[in-house]
Amino acid sequence: MIQALSILIPTYNDKCLKLVKTLCDCAEREKTLQLFEIIVADDGSTNQDTVHENKAINQLNHCFFLTRSKNMGRAAIRNFLVSQSHYPWLLFIDADMKIISDQFLHCYLAGEGQVVDGGYEILGINPHNLRYRYEIQSKAKRKAEIRNVTPYQQFHSSNFLVERSIMVEYPFDERFKSYGYEDVMLGKTFHQNDVQMTHIDNPVGFSHFESNSQFVAKTEQSLQTLNEFREDLRGYSHLLEVAEHLQQNGWSGILVRVFTLLRKKMRSNLCGFYPSLWVFKFYKLGYFLSLSKK
Repeated sequence: MIQALSILIPTYNDKCLKLVKTLCDCAEREKTLQLFEIIVADDGSTNQDTVHENKAINQLNHCFFLTRSKNMGRAAIRNFLVSQSHYPWLLFIDADMKIISDQFLHCYLAGEGQVVDGGYEILGINPHNLRYRYEIQSKAKRKAEIRNVTPYQQFHSSNFLVERSIMVEYPFDERFKSYGYEDVMLGKTFHQNDVQMTHIDNPVGFSHFESNSQFVAKTEQSLQTLNEFREDLRGYSHLLEVAEHLQQNGWSGILVRVFTLLRKKMRSNLCGFYPSLWVFKFYKLGYFLSLSKK
């Protein structure tokens, strides 16, 4: 039974006062939890209204809002949070998530394992949003039963419990500064060092869907990250596996030419009112293969 917990929330231009209040209330209701703290670290946000609202976090019991003047990157800000924590167990939660169960903390506190990934689920209905459609399509894969088949490859950092000593010994890789794959790399690090990982169904909720054009841009950025660290991430990305198979069999050149010809039309579809997941799948593959040609 966990008796002392640090809840760590990295944020960048996300208002998270409501999330912190909910977590604080949950922690105070847990009779077995003797000590807790909630630390929010702002990674150089550019929206000052958001920063101003988040400063109210400091007025809550056991809660702290820390700001960084410059953006450190998704890996570094998480390592910074670890350095500021005091208790032997850490719970990482992304700032744009929502607590959807009264038993959320209780489920973690009663569990076992060096790393426990609770997962996430999609809230609301938004059929014309590409991110929403993509997440709904992969809903079945987010069940703990499925994630535990290949636990290290399915690790996500949006909602997980971990021993502090593990994160001190195996921190996030700070070479990952742009969007994407810093959690995949951490999953690989855990795997290589035989850190016990368990997936459970204890999700947070996600409902903040960026616009279609923003999601396409973020996807392109993540694919650039995958290409930059392809040697490190081999075996931990299905897309990389498919791309390298096509390259080895001489198909990549043809697909890149087709992608180049259709790219504008595909992007127009993806950023429009009826985005196609089939188009999105081919767009990602074609974009990634085109990066390999550079």
